[in-house]
Amino acid sequence: MNRVRQPFNVNNLALAGALAALDDHEFLNASYELNRNGMAQIVAALERLKLEYIPSYGNFVTFRAGDGAAVNQKLLKQGVIVRPIGGYGLPEWLRVTIGTERENARFIEALEKAL
Repeated sequence: MNRVRQPFNVNNLALAGALAALDDHEFLNASYELNRNGMAQIVAALERLKLEYIPSYGNFVTFRAGDGAAVNQKLLKQGVIVRPIGGYGLPEWLRVTIGTERENARFIEALEKAL
């Protein structure tokens, strides 16, 4: 069974929670606004830092960090986790997930120190 299981699959409890969340329009709207505002916050910082990024409509932004592995290590030492994507042939790029305003500010501060 595990050999044919898709990566990142969810269990029944998570599926039930997702279905309930889809019926909660207030939650959906709040989540959408949180992501939209967080995206604007991170993109503004990347532009201010003159870092190239890939426009996204998801809950993450992929950006060119120079030496992606080195910047990732510097971020990790500051307690900030991003996704290096060198394994996909993009060693200069990192991916960051959109968070709350406070989490995004923490990421931006750490990124400024890491560059």
